Amino acid sequence: MKLSKLSEILHAPLENGSPDTEITGVAGIEEAAAGQVTFVANPKYASAAKGTGASAVIVSEDFPAIPAAMLRSKNPYLTFAKAVALFYQPPRYEPGVHATAVVHSSAQIGKSAHIGPYVVIDENVKIGTNAVLLAHSVIYQGAVIGDNFFAHAHAVVREHSRLGNNVVLQNGAVIGADGFGFAKDNSGHWHKIVQSGPVVLEDDVEVQANACIDRASVGETHIGRGAKIDNLVQVGHGSKVGENTLLCAQAGLAGSTDVGKNVILAGQVGVAGHCKIGDGAIATAQSGIPNDVAPGAIVSGYPAIDNKLWLRCSAAFNRLPELVKLVRSRKATG
Repeated sequence: MKLSKLSEILHAPLENGSPDTEITGVAGIEEAAAGQVTFVANPKYASAAKGTGASAVIVSEDFPAIPAAMLRSKNPYLTFAKAVALFYQPPRYEPGVHATAVVHSSAQIGKSAHIGPYVVIDENVKIGTNAVLLAHSVIYQGAVIGDNFFAHAHAVVREHSRLGNNVVLQNGAVIGADGFGFAKDNSGHWHKIVQSGPVVLEDDVEVQANACIDRASVGETHIGRGAKIDNLVQVGHGSKVGENTLLCAQAGLAGSTDVGKNVILAGQVGVAGHCKIGDGAIATAQSGIPNDVAPGAIVSGYPAIDNKLWLRCSAAFNRLPELVKLVRSRKATG
């Protein structure tokens, strides 16, 4: 693809380069070679951009000039993501049902579906058009799923779950497994609480590998439109996750957690049950949240506190040995 054509498709004006340069692929800024396009979104890579071997670099609108051709963008990371999609062609799956698949006669499946090897679709399931279900994925009875559903190998959708359009389940994702609900009886034994409430995923939700979204004991567990749930995330029973929220790797929500819109919970963040996380809040990696978090707040540490205060506390903690030594020396001379 000519650089001029790439510039046109990405809506990124070309600067300081030949429009006839042939672009054959994409790469990271330090690995890129002639014929490839790369990007700079993080300022710490600005110096690397000057010496990159790439034929073109996607940069912000105010990025300083470099020897390579530049494609100016308001959002270099997003523009690069679109460039990757231009050069990478994912596997295509032709419509049809594999001979080893088991599809109940009552199941309703829309046009152009690809049902792969050893897929199981139980009774009274409804799936929209253009679905792709890869090997060993399982859809339990009564599940209702919209158009353009994509289930990678070993994904599971449990009974009566409701999924919207354009939902993607990566390998091993489990939607609607039983919530962790037990009540202790008089003899000290744990009695299982029936988990009767379904999981609901709205449109454009993606759940990545080996993440689990538990069904509720009553009511429902609800994931809002456009939410993205990373690998190994646990969403407890009866929780709610708002639109366009990110739950990053190994984050965990205890039961009945209410997470607002546009929230980011970074890796290994844990939230206690019945807490409310306000819209736009951010919790940095490994934060532990035992209480509600206000909208727009940035919190860190355990128990999670304001990020700026946590940074000061961390700096003070590193000085504790020095401070203890100082106190002891003053006591000795006092």
